[in-house]
Amino acid sequence: MADTFHSTPSSSSFPPLPGDRMWVSTPHGERVPFRAIHLSDTPLGLGGMKNPTLFLNDTVGDPKPDGTLPVRERPQPGSPTLLECARAGTVTPEMSYVATRENLNLEGFKESLLATNNHALIAKLMPYLEGIALWTPERVRDLVAKRHAVIPLNVRHPEALPMIIGRRFSTKVNANIGTSKGSNTEDEIKKLAVALRFGADTVMDLSTGEAIQATRERLLRHSPVPVGTVPLYEVLEAVGGDPMALSWDAFKRVMEAQCEEGVDYMTLHAGLLRADIEKTRHRMTGIVSRGGGLMARWMQGHNQENFLFTHFDEILRIARHYDVTLSLGDGLRPGSLFDANDAAQLSELKTLGHLNRLAGDAGVQCMIEGPGHVPLETIARNQALETEWCDGAPFYTLGPLVCDTGAGYDHVTAAIGGTVMASEGTAMLCYVTPKEHLGLPNVDDVREGLVVFRLAAHAADVAKGIPGALLRDHLMSSARFEFRWLDQYALSFDPERARRFHDETLGGAGGNHAHFCSMCGPQYCPMRLAHTLFSSEAGEEKALPSNG
Repeated sequence: MADTFHSTPSSSSFPPLPGDRMWVSTPHGERVPFRAIHLSDTPLGLGGMKNPTLFLNDTVGDPKPDGTLPVRERPQPGSPTLLECARAGTVTPEMSYVATRENLNLEGFKESLLATNNHALIAKLMPYLEGIALWTPERVRDLVAKRHAVIPLNVRHPEALPMIIGRRFSTKVNANIGTSKGSNTEDEIKKLAVALRFGADTVMDLSTGEAIQATRERLLRHSPVPVGTVPLYEVLEAVGGDPMALSWDAFKRVMEAQCEEGVDYMTLHAGLLRADIEKTRHRMTGIVSRGGGLMARWMQGHNQENFLFTHFDEILRIARHYDVTLSLGDGLRPGSLFDANDAAQLSELKTLGHLNRLAGDAGVQCMIEGPGHVPLETIARNQALETEWCDGAPFYTLGPLVCDTGAGYDHVTAAIGGTVMASEGTAMLCYVTPKEHLGLPNVDDVREGLVVFRLAAHAADVAKGIPGALLRDHLMSSARFEFRWLDQYALSFDPERARRFHDETLGGAGGNHAHFCSMCGPQYCPMRLAHTLFSSEAGEEKALPSNG
C-alpha cells in the first residue's frame, strides 16, 4: 500500500498514522470520521490480486490550523437529556452519529471488497459480512431508553464527538491522565495527544494539586472525546487538603463549575455508606480508591453518612441540567485478590444499583464502576451481579487485575482480566499502564497501556461477535500470508512499533518486499512453502520468489 497519511495531533516522536481520513454522513447530515486503510495488491508472484479498503474509527478529531477543534451544535442547559429524548421516542443527531460510528462503514468495505474481483478473498469474507446486522439510529435509541447504554456528552462540551458505551456495542477504552506532583499541564496535553492517537474513546482528568482547573480547561478544549473527572479531588484542594474539611456545599460548588466547563461524566463515590466501612477492617489492602478513602475518613471523623448519598437528589438535579453522565464509583473496590468479592465490595455494588434507579427516574444517564483486583474465575460472577443488581447499566471496570504480582507489567495482568470481563459484558475498560502501583505514567507509559488495552477490548469484541471486529484480523492474516508488510503495519494497533521491530532485523530497501521474516528466513518460512502445496493441482509450479 502507498504510505499515505492524514495529520494527527501527536508528539514529535511519533510519525503520522497510516491511512486517509474520510467521512461517512449520518441520517442527520453530520460527518463521522474514519481512517481508510487502502490495502495494497497481492505481490505479482503470489497472484497480483487487488485488496479492499478497511475503515477504522478515528479518535484524533479534526483540529484547525491553530489547534482548536470544530464544535457541534448542542442544546442549551436544562433541555431534555439524551435519556429523556430516547424515552420520548426521539432519535437525536447523537444517536444517528454513534450508529454510523459503530457500523465502521461496513457497507463501504463490502463495496470495496466486491470491486477487487479477488474471488478467493470474497469467498472467505462475504459469508461473514452477510450475517452482520448494522446499527440503526432507532436501535441505538432503544438501548439508551432502556438504560443499557449511555452517550456521555455534556451540552457545554461542543468539541466532543458522540460515542456510546454499552455491552452491545464495541468495547470502549478510557485513558486516565492528569497532573500530580512532578507533572504539569503541558505534560498532560502531550499525554492527551498520545491517548487520542492510539485510540482512547474517553479520557479522565484525575488531576491533583494547584493546576487542576487550568489542566481541565485545556483538556476540554483540546479533546474530541468525552472527558471525565472525579470532582472530589478538586474539592479537597479547595478546602486546603484536609479530608475533614470536605462538605456538601464545597462539593456542590465544584460539581456545578465542572459541569459548566463541559465535563461529560463524573465519578461519584456516593454508594460507599458508613455501615460498609467496618467491613473493610480485616482486608489485606484496606480502601485503595482515593475518593473512597477520602469519603471514609470524612464519615468516620464526623460520625455522619456520606454526603454524596444524602444529597444525591441534588446531584441528579445538577447532572440533569447539563446532561452529565454519572459514573457511580466503586470506592470499596478490592485492591488485592485477598479482598476480592468481599462483603464491602458487594454491599456497595447493591447501593450503586439503588442509586442507578434513582438516576433513571431523574432522566440522568448512568454507568457503574467495577473492580479492581479479582481472580480470573470470579470475573463472570462480578459481571452477572452488576447486570442483576444494576438493571443492566453499562459496567466500567479498572482491569480487572487477575494477579497481584505484575509490578512493571500490571497493564498485562489487567488486560487479561479486561478481555474476559468485556467478553462477559463489560462496556468500557479503564486502561492500566506499566507504572500502575509504582508511579505517575509518562507519555510512553500512556502509549503502552492504551495499545495493550485496545487489544484487550478488540479480543473481547471478537469474542462477543461485535460487527466488523473480526474483519481486521482476517485482513491481517491475509496480509501476513502474502507478505504485505506495509499492510501489516497499518492494520496493527501500533503501526510505528510494528515497522520498527520488523526493520531491526530485516531493514533496507528490500525488507518490506521480502517473502519471509528474519525469524525463519527464506528456507524455513512455512507460509512461503505453503504457497507451493497446491500449485501442482492447477497444473502449474509456483515459484518461490524471495521478493515481490
